[in-house]
Amino acid sequence: MTRKNILKTCDFNLLVVLVVTLILSSCTISYKFNGSMVDYSKTKTISISDFPNSAELIYPPLAQEFTETLRDAYTKQTRLQVLKKGGDMHLEGEIVGYQLTPMAISADTYSAETKLTLTVNVRFYNNKNPVDDFENKKYTAFQTFNSSRMLTEVQDELMKTMVADIVDNIYNDTVGKW
Repeated sequence: MTRKNILKTCDFNLLVVLVVTLILSSCTISYKFNGSMVDYSKTKTISISDFPNSAELIYPPLAQEFTETLRDAYTKQTRLQVLKKGGDMHLEGEIVGYQLTPMAISADTYSAETKLTLTVNVRFYNNKNPVDDFENKKYTAFQTFNSSRMLTEVQDELMKTMVADIVDNIYNDTVGKW
């Protein structure tokens, strides 16, 4: 390679680095995936009623954990003021299912895995945009665990995961519009 070719290559490389640096420093692209499609000029509040547990199998902390996680989602991810009642938007419902189902039968005819399922019935009213309303929409999440473990050993962890999944789906259907 001649000296002239080496200089051209160095100049070209320097030019490429300079152009890329200028482009990267002058442009920024920002995406926000936890935002909402709320018109804050019209909608200022959301009321979220307590979600009672009317499932056959009762896990005492479930109702409070679900309601608080739901309220936290709207508090952290929107600019809406969360109220107990009388909001521009309103969420209410009840926990209607919390059940265990044996899965994967092992060679000795015992269940090797158990599925824990959580089902919540939700009603949503948007006083500023009634077309968004829905009633009696069921949200379900489940987790499986090894049947050699007791439910009491895994219940807290599984419940938090299922509650988070359902809260995310409710959020997306009401204000996320994904």
